[in-house]
Amino acid sequence: MEIYGGEVSRLIEELSRLPGIGPRSAQRLAFYIIGMPEDRAEALASSIQQVKKKIKYCKECCTITDRDVCPICASPERDHKLIMVVESPRELAAYERTGKYTGVYHVLHGVINPAAGIGPQDIRLKELMIRLRGDCEELIIATNSSVEGEATAVYISKMVKPAGIKCSRIATGVPVGGDLECTDEMTLLRALDGRVEL
Repeated sequence: MEIYGGEVSRLIEELSRLPGIGPRSAQRLAFYIIGMPEDRAEALASSIQQVKKKIKYCKECCTITDRDVCPICASPERDHKLIMVVESPRELAAYERTGKYTGVYHVLHGVINPAAGIGPQDIRLKELMIRLRGDCEELIIATNSSVEGEATAVYISKMVKPAGIKCSRIATGVPVGGDLECTDEMTLLRALDGRVEL
């Protein structure tokens, strides 16, 4: 049974299609939007429309941007000889929040996943290999430690090693504040293998 009428129901339905937004959250967001001043609601709608029209991929690192080259790749203060490979722009943003990484990135937009029909040709590996023809001293592979992320890391390292470029993998292991008793065996083994001298 329809409660609010067509437009409100449609807004709730559209919001519920967003990741992590269930029916209750969608309803709460819809009521918040309805209660917004009209100029703020119009600014939100315009922002969504503009980002859909203007967003593109950086010509160097393949992240999303509204420019030909993203601000990170355009920055002369970044170390362009150090490239970190990440799965998506979300991981790029996570590393940027640390404020400690000074190199540049390459965004794959996925990982190799044969079960889902995603092969090496379906992610941004070709662009990475073209980029590595330039002046790169180290490639840091920062894919997730899932089976697909590990397979992608191995695939990339096998492609890069013949070029003589140093290829490293981010460390994985027990998270800060993690309880060893509740940590799975694979994570414990990786933590042991990645130990450092104190």
